[in-house]
Amino acid sequence: MKKLALTFLACLPLMASAAPEKGFISLFDGKTLDGWKVNEHQESFTIQDGAIQANGERAHCYYVGGDKEGVYKNFVLRLDVMTRKGANGGVYFHSKFINEGWPTSTGYEVQVNNTQSDWQKSGSLYSTVSNKEPFKDDEWMKYEITVKDHHIKVEVNGKELVDYTEEEGKQKLLKDGGLIALQAHDPGSTVLYKNIRIKPLKD
Repeated sequence: MKKLALTFLACLPLMASAAPEKGFISLFDGKTLDGWKVNEHQESFTIQDGAIQANGERAHCYYVGGDKEGVYKNFVLRLDVMTRKGANGGVYFHSKFINEGWPTSTGYEVQVNNTQSDWQKSGSLYSTVSNKEPFKDDEWMKYEITVKDHHIKVEVNGKELVDYTEEEGKQKLLKDGGLIALQAHDPGSTVLYKNIRIKPLKD
């Protein structure tokens, strides 16, 4: 009986870590793509060991669920991300759903790339604020993206990489907010995304 109690207590941290932090809403159930919508090549996104795996022809997986139908303006977004060797991917926000192509007309992409040839590495606010120092493949990276009005912050593993305020005339954040999307970059790239949760902030 004592052994069973010790086993239960040892499991408590794991059980607790599975639940979103206070104020956060889970966007991914760890089992299905319920609430998510894939464009172009649906087969590029699969569920593997409790994570969304992106691998295949270019495609983007948009979160369109919940009461807001996926539209968020000000928020803290947290997720765990892992790259395999030579992989490129991305996390988009304030995006609009498009049937094909790169969703770059609105919002921003936070880069996911440690050993692929693109010099902009994980945590970069793509083509805006660049990080040149890679993290490691095959290890989970903890992403935190904060958007408040025209201010954007990005942290990876607790390291602040982006502290950016949009300039007048160069604003890409949408007035009423937009969608979050995950990227499948190419057949040679494998990226995994899990523990995806968001905390809406007051406008």
